[in-house]
Amino acid sequence: MGTYYREVGNELDVFKKCFENQMPLLIKGPTGCGKSQLVGAMAERLDRPLIKVACNEDTTSSDLLGRFLIKGSETVWQDGPVARAVREGAILYLDEVAEAREDVIVALHPLTDHRRQLYLDRTNEELTAPPGFMCVASFNPGYQKGFKELKPSTRQRFVTLSLGYPPPEIETEVLHKMTGMELKTCSKLVHLAQKIRSQKHLDLQETVSTRLLVHAAQLAKSGLPLRSSCVYGIAQCLSDDPQVVEGLQDLINLSL
Repeated sequence: MGTYYREVGNELDVFKKCFENQMPLLIKGPTGCGKSQLVGAMAERLDRPLIKVACNEDTTSSDLLGRFLIKGSETVWQDGPVARAVREGAILYLDEVAEAREDVIVALHPLTDHRRQLYLDRTNEELTAPPGFMCVASFNPGYQKGFKELKPSTRQRFVTLSLGYPPPEIETEVLHKMTGMELKTCSKLVHLAQKIRSQKHLDLQETVSTRLLVHAAQLAKSGLPLRSSCVYGIAQCLSDDPQVVEGLQDLINLSL
């Protein structure tokens, strides 16, 4: 069984057109809205290997491009995930690319324009991406306080696709398909999510995502009471503030 993804707009076609035209794609949207799910599903549909890189501020260019390692009495070069993706003609997925250091992003610039090249200075190699290679990046645009933003010079290298949480009827369908939970219960969970998302006074850094709803549904499907599943799968995940968690528990009790 392949990776499940329920299209909301025309994101599958946009992704496919970018692949066919050898254009890089940036997917932006809140945490847990399906960005990674979309990339995984499309890699399968396009029959391309998928190499995922979780970007963070500690990631160096050597972590991505490669480094020399000592093996026995020899020094050998080991490709990093980006170099491997270029050589294999894979889909390279840079998750949360805005978290990467600027020098790392700059090293990737030639891959995201007409050159589609990667220079490995330590081996003096210049790799040209084959037709099957595609660079896909994702980021969460300002949903967290103090969250980094991508520079315009980087953003304009990508076709950009914006995702959000799906409409209630589609989100209910997603929960049902991904967990096997009955539709009536899935609908209740989505209704709860809508209530939480509307509570701006709770001042949550991140609101309840479709991913958290899936977790709660899976807990309930395995036998944990539904309210408890929501407390541990949703409320406790969203805040460490006892008063906020209490407020979320009140919403859970009222909704379920």
